[in-house]
Amino acid sequence: MQRKLNPLLLLLSLVGGGLGFAIGEFLLRQWGTGLPVIVVTGIYFGILALCIGLACLIAEMISPRLSGSSWRQRYTGTSWKLLIPSTLVALFLLGLLFEWVYQLNPGSAKPVKDIVLVIDNSGSMNETDPNQDRYTAAKNLINRMDRDNRVSVMVFDHATTLLQPFTRVKNQETKDEIIAEIDGLATTDGGTDISLALEDTMTHIQESHDAARSAMVIMLSDGFSETDHARVLADYKQQQIAVNTIGLSLVNPDGAQLLQTIAAETGGQYYDVQNAADLTFVFQKIYDDVGDRSLLTKRTGVMEDSVYYQIVRIVAMLLIGAAMGLALGTVFDNRHLALSFSIGGAVSGVLAGVVLEYGLSGEEIGDASVRLIACLLLAGIIALFTLVIPVKESSKIIRNVQRPGRTGRGQRENDSTSRGF
Repeated sequence: MQRKLNPLLLLLSLVGGGLGFAIGEFLLRQWGTGLPVIVVTGIYFGILALCIGLACLIAEMISPRLSGSSWRQRYTGTSWKLLIPSTLVALFLLGLLFEWVYQLNPGSAKPVKDIVLVIDNSGSMNETDPNQDRYTAAKNLINRMDRDNRVSVMVFDHATTLLQPFTRVKNQETKDEIIAEIDGLATTDGGTDISLALEDTMTHIQESHDAARSAMVIMLSDGFSETDHARVLADYKQQQIAVNTIGLSLVNPDGAQLLQTIAAETGGQYYDVQNAADLTFVFQKIYDDVGDRSLLTKRTGVMEDSVYYQIVRIVAMLLIGAAMGLALGTVFDNRHLALSFSIGGAVSGVLAGVVLEYGLSGEEIGDASVRLIACLLLAGIIALFTLVIPVKESSKIIRNVQRPGRTGRGQRENDSTSRGF
């Protein structure tokens, strides 16, 4: 049993971690809104494990300092057969499982998956938003929604029009159909009745109720109307449905106060926007703050500072790191390497979990850099841990055995006791 290091394995493991990160980021960007988040997370960790395992296998084939020359001569074929099931398949399933656990809501909390866009279409919007930027923002938001979201679109002036009932945005074709409905809108000459818009919106939410889901409202207006807060907002408060309000180029202070009150009483946020071109950013910020939660991205919403989810993320990464180490030991079919790599993987998983938990900020480039650091920690520390936990290479042990009935002569027998599993 020796503490030793294969420098080539360390180098190629880091290269494999970087390659796995690059492929994972590409898939995260391509499939992030098209596939369920648990599937994308599973694929990300499966690809990362495969790239690290492949790199380490190549390193030991070139310079078998950990497994020994006998492994290279006799067992590389087995290692190649074990590579994909031990890394890609196993870590895909584990990543999927841990992401599913991370998505669970404690207690009676329900995820906000239903979003109602309530948009002012009164005559004054011709001056406030002549380029129809509010609808551009709504369309951009719909395009970015996850396939598990349902969206409804309502427009209002002195009356309310249900432009799009609740629809699950399961694919781009469905999104395009909703966007086509928005493109057909024309600004009216009507007035503004915010109170009626809120009442009609609540009626639609109640008619489309799903006990397993919760709803959120995004309301945009540039005007003011008399509103009985206690009556209109009672159902919103009882059902804990937040109304996020956006005041666009408001010149009437009463309008700003009304929208602030609606947001404050329902647990939403108020946004004062002077330039209609900024609405896309505001819509996206509201959506991002709904409660996005993934092991690979920043946690947002009411659970953003939850100690429970902080612990769950770090523990999940600890187990994923340990599983990667065990997978690597399985590839080499050596229990000593499996022990060393597993412990190293657990340590690296904790560090990677801390980096993700406290480093992710919600910025695209910054978050990609944080994930890169986490991937390199997993790859590097696993490879380094043979300096901490001693390992034994795969080799033959020769010993003399005295056969019964024969004196003075020995017979050599092979005993591969250092083999792994």
